Formats: sequence, structure tokens, C-alpha cells
Amino acid sequence: MGETNKPDHKVYADFHQLVAMQHLVTGFSFLPKQAVHSILSGRHSSKLRGRGLNFEELRHYRSGDDIRTLDWKVTNRTKKPHVRVYTEERERSVMLLIDQRVAMFFGSQIKMKSVVAAEMAALSIWRTLSVGDRVGALLFNDQTIKEIKPQRSHNTALQILHSAVMMNHELHAQQKNVANDEQLNRTLKEAERLCGHDCLVVIISDMSGWNEETIKRIKRLTLHNDLIVPLVFDALEKELPDQQQLVVSDGNTQIAIDSRQSKLKQQFTDEFTSSVDYLQSELRKYGVPVIPIDTVQPVHNQVRKALGHQGRS
Repeated sequence: MGETNKPDHKVYADFHQLVAMQHLVTGFSFLPKQAVHSILSGRHSSKLRGRGLNFEELRHYRSGDDIRTLDWKVTNRTKKPHVRVYTEERERSVMLLIDQRVAMFFGSQIKMKSVVAAEMAALSIWRTLSVGDRVGALLFNDQTIKEIKPQRSHNTALQILHSAVMMNHELHAQQKNVANDEQLNRTLKEAERLCGHDCLVVIISDMSGWNEETIKRIKRLTLHNDLIVPLVFDALEKELPDQQQLVVSDGNTQIAIDSRQSKLKQQFTDEFTSSVDYLQSELRKYGVPVIPIDTVQPVHNQVRKALGHQGRS
């Protein structure tokens, strides 16, 4: 009886599977050493900052030291050349924005977008901890925004995953009139409040309901932080299947269409492509990479393809 009532892991995220994904976090990087040219940014270079530098000490100049590190005030005062020594910051804060709104509870083939978002979050969490950085999250559905402060802690990772699963399991097909497009912007506003500078903000969402305010808030975040947008989408959102009759519903009304009509199919595809391309072009202005993540292929394979071999972190 227990097995028959067990949730389908393609419909609802499974906590133990998300924990097990820590073994899949090799072969990709969120923080390249230098600007990269890849799917992250099309033909434009990404400006991911990587880790910063911490001042460690002053010492006497030695042959071979970079003269750009000379501290002229101390040199003038002591009449002997001194240089400033820096060490690389050992950790960085990564803030995940994890979308579990009702618009994410959709999947036409393999998995729900909401499940894919949870899996992308798990990969992000385990990769972040594996390089010694702090990870936190803003998890949001149509009513709630849950904050988990960044920590370099296994317990924090489990807390984020547990919260993601709990929020994910609250989704159901009977939800009506709960969609809240403004919740994306509210979550970005919270991210502005929490992320001072040099954070990596990872927006894991289908970006449903994005508008000009969304772009403005993302722009403000990029002034002092780095952003990446794993854009979750379903194959049916990109291309209609070849079926004589396809019933489409917004949760309240239904309409039957013949999806074999070539003009209709092309218009549907063009609208999706145009929307995604416009979003990418807007975010590219601020150096924000968009990584398309579909609901069919394994998430870790898609991430490796997009972010593989890009640096140390």
C-alpha cells in the first residue's frame, strides 16, 4: 500500500534524490576565472567576478613583486618600498531564487518544471558547498517567500532542499486563481535587500510574469553582484505536438484546437522563441547569462554542457 501511494518523482520532487545529486556536481563551474564565450552569453562575454581579494599584510618590496601593489603612502613615510599582499577570498555567498509557483507545475513529457527547478537548485547547492562557498535561498510560490540565510553548512543545504520539497508538494492541479505574477518581482526585491555585493544570484525559474520592473530589479542587482538565470521550460511551450485535437486550459476554461495546422504551430513556436530571445537580449545588456533548461533531458547533463570546463569553482 505504501508503494502505491508513493509520489511520482517526475511530478513531485524527492528529498532523497535531491540529496543524492551531490555526486553529480563535477564537470561544471558557476564562477569562471575569466570572461567566457559560451551558451551563457551567446557571442558576448560573461562578466562573472569570481572571488575577490582580501588584504593580508604589508611587507618590504622584493625583487619580482608587481609594482602595482606598492603602497605609496607607507613607502613615502618609511622611505623604503612596501607592497600590499592580498589573498584570495576563501568563500562567497550564493543566493538561489527557487521558483515553485503554480505556473511551474507543468510538464508534457518527462518531468514537471517545478521538479526540474528543485533539481537545478540541488546541483547549485552541492556545487557551491564543494568549493567552500556559502549558499542560501529565497524559495517562493504564489503566496510565500521563504528566506534561508547563506551558510557554508551541510545542514543549511538540507534545510533548503527540505523547504523546496515541502513547497513543491503543495502544488496540485486543482489550484485555481492563485497565480501571482508579481511574486517574481517581490522575490527579486528581497534579493536586493539581502545581497549586498559580490554575491552570485541564481534565478531558477520559468520567468513567468516577467516585465519591465523585473528587468529593472535585475539591473540593480547586477550593479554589485553576479546573476545567472537557469531558464526552465517545457517542450510543449516551445512546439505544439502533431495531434488532431489538443485541449488547452487555463484552469477555468478549455478550448480544443487542431495542432497539426502548420500556421498555428509556427506561430506558437515563433512566439515562444521571440519571448525567450527578447528576455535573453535584455539580460545580456547587463551581463546576465541565460541557461535554457528543459524538462526532458537530465538536468546535470544540460548544466555540464552549458557550464562545463569554465574554471575552478
